[in-house]
Amino acid sequence: MAEPRRSFLSWRAIPGGVWTLGIVSMLMDVSSEMIHALLPLYLVTVLGTSMLTVGLIEGAAEAIALITKIASGALSDYLGRRKLLAAAGYGLAAFTKPVFPLASTLGWLVAARFVDRIGKGIRGAPRDALIADLTVPEMHGASYGLRQSLDTIGAVLGPLAAMLLMLALADNFTAVFWIAVIPAFASFAVIVFWVHEPDAPPGTKTVRSPLSLSELKRLGGAYWLVVVVAGVFTLARCSEAFLLLRAQSVGVPLAVVPVVMVIMNVVYALSAWPAGALSDRIGRYGLLASGFALLVVADLALAFANGFGALGIGVALWGLHMGLTQGLLASLVADHAPAQLRGTAFGMFNLITGIATLLASVVAGALWDGIGPTGTFLASAAFTAVALAVLPATAKGGLTTAQTHRE
Repeated sequence: MAEPRRSFLSWRAIPGGVWTLGIVSMLMDVSSEMIHALLPLYLVTVLGTSMLTVGLIEGAAEAIALITKIASGALSDYLGRRKLLAAAGYGLAAFTKPVFPLASTLGWLVAARFVDRIGKGIRGAPRDALIADLTVPEMHGASYGLRQSLDTIGAVLGPLAAMLLMLALADNFTAVFWIAVIPAFASFAVIVFWVHEPDAPPGTKTVRSPLSLSELKRLGGAYWLVVVVAGVFTLARCSEAFLLLRAQSVGVPLAVVPVVMVIMNVVYALSAWPAGALSDRIGRYGLLASGFALLVVADLALAFANGFGALGIGVALWGLHMGLTQGLLASLVADHAPAQLRGTAFGMFNLITGIATLLASVVAGALWDGIGPTGTFLASAAFTAVALAVLPATAKGGLTTAQTHRE
């Protein structure tokens, strides 16, 4: 194991199963982001929904996905197996994709969006726990960073494809939605046929009541500190749908608006893996604090943007903040959760951040409708700054340590 670790990104030491799960995530994200990059615009410009409604839909959809993860994660601990649930989640998302081009009313679109996100919720916690099962503790940062980078490459290709197809097809939303079906089914095929779950170590006992109070106590104080930190900062970050709407508000042409997601996700993809690998060496806390500080700067840039240049800077900083935080938070969950409760740990983590996502998106939509985009992003910057001011106190709770693996 020593030789592969000489590479900064540790790419040779990362298990093949993690690479394959990253490809699965990438393909599904290509499909999902082709649709999601256009859906808020479709809702506003074609169906005439309000910004508050967009905020409610986006926040509720993402919250449903994250809340579903707690049941799926706990079930994976109960069964002692992860792949079946992860594959079921990807399959549900794939079979939901054709509903988007077929839908003719807001109700159908909302239902499809919610079912698609339920599929995301089912697969999320078991997949994240499976990565920890496949990876030695000292490689958590690099492994989660790699998966996040591959996932985000899909988030780059999806909006880029949506933008190019909208230009080529004369803003034909339905045709683009049909094309997005293809990579979704490819993702499902890869996880079914090419992802293999490791056998549990001899003598491993499954957890019969993973959501019981006694088992939740086993997660430990350091784990719950990670959950609290993630929840507080998620409250300060609204859905990325508002980045698209901000681009439209500064005069970016409709067909080119998805370039916002391309910029954000290119930066995100380029930073997530290096950030994870670096955190394996120097610890997670400093990088995490830097990422949250960047969110303040990004919000200020977006609040006062009056053209594509300032907008691009804000969006790029938003992507960098994501790269420095999302994979690291997942790594911290894996660092602190007992092996038999990893599914529950990721599920509970995502329950809290799911509730925070719902609240953040609803508030963002209400602020946008009431006082405009500047107020929305200034409020986010202020909340983040307050939370960041108290973050150093959490260092004593264990976030300075790169690995504190607990079996």
